[in-house]
Amino acid sequence: MKIGLYFGTFNPIHVGHLTIANHLAEYSDLDKIWFVVTPHSPFKKKSSLLDDRQRYEMVYRATKEYSKLEPSDIEFNLPQPNYTINTLTYLKEKYPDSEFALIMGEDNLKSFHKWKNYQLILDNHDIYVYPRISEGTVDTQFNTHSKIKKVDAPIMELSSTFIRKSIKDDKNVRPMLPENVWEYLDEMNFYR
Repeated sequence: MKIGLYFGTFNPIHVGHLTIANHLAEYSDLDKIWFVVTPHSPFKKKSSLLDDRQRYEMVYRATKEYSKLEPSDIEFNLPQPNYTINTLTYLKEKYPDSEFALIMGEDNLKSFHKWKNYQLILDNHDIYVYPRISEGTVDTQFNTHSKIKKVDAPIMELSSTFIRKSIKDDKNVRPMLPENVWEYLDEMNFYR
């Protein structure tokens, strides 16, 4: 089984995340997409980042009706700070019969060369890159690398930051969120 790992804080998960993940699940060779909820780093200021379990709950609610999309709390019990290479090593040991690939936006690919052990990741894992509108250019070594798969997914310029600010400003963001995520946020009074 080939599993795509979609890392993020998902604070909150929104229809943009779901659209990209579902596109990859339906139009690539990935069998499943795991939304890997990144824990709150103890080194970062709390700001408006919800508790790990609350964000996991939102991802669970958003994905429960999609057979190919799943939430993952795999990083919650790994040493902090979380480095992708450590998570990949752990997953390979825990699920030796599965193949793991990364999913990232083109904006993240631009800084990929700064990641810890990025070359090791590239040597052992496919990376599926979805388009983003962003500044700067991608390092030429990544444009032609056989492990990097450019995906013709819809461009989704919706951000969790925008949604949080809009909720705080008492704007209606309901269409930007899966219905059951909206209900949970509203019920729990998050981001107000």
